[in-house]
Amino acid sequence: MLATAERPVRTGPNPLHGMLLAGAFPLFLGAALSDYAYSTSFNVQWSHFASWLIAGGLVFCGLALICALIGIFRPAGSRGLSVLYFVLLLVTWGLGFFNALVHARDAWATMPTGLTLSIVVAVLAFVAIWIGFTSRKSGGHS
Repeated sequence: MLATAERPVRTGPNPLHGMLLAGAFPLFLGAALSDYAYSTSFNVQWSHFASWLIAGGLVFCGLALICALIGIFRPAGSRGLSVLYFVLLLVTWGLGFFNALVHARDAWATMPTGLTLSIVVAVLAFVAIWIGFTSRKSGGHS
C-alpha cells in the first residue's frame, strides 16, 4: 500500500517575517501614545519614550522590509499585492525615519509635527500588517 500526502503550498508570510511585521506596529503605536501624553503633560520623558519606541519600530520595520523584498521574488500568484505591500512598508519606514529625525530635536520642537507623524506612521504600520497577513493565504491550495 502506498500512501502519498500533498504538502500544502504555503504562500503566507514566513513566521519570522510575521513576527517582525507584528512587532513594528505596537512600537509605532506606543510612540504615538507617548507623543500624545507629552502633548497633554509636557513632561519631557514622554518625548524620550517616543524616540526610543520609534527607533525600535524602525528596526522591526526595516527587517520586515527586507523580508518583504525577498517575498517579491517568491513564486506566488499575488505579485501585485506583494509589491504594494513592499512599497507600503517602504513608505512606513521612510516616514518613521523622518519622524525619528523630528524627535531628535528639542522636546519642545517636536510638537505638533512629531505627534502627527507618529499617528500617520502607526496607521501605515497597521495597514501594512493588514495587507501582509490577509492578502496572502496560508496553507491549502489557492
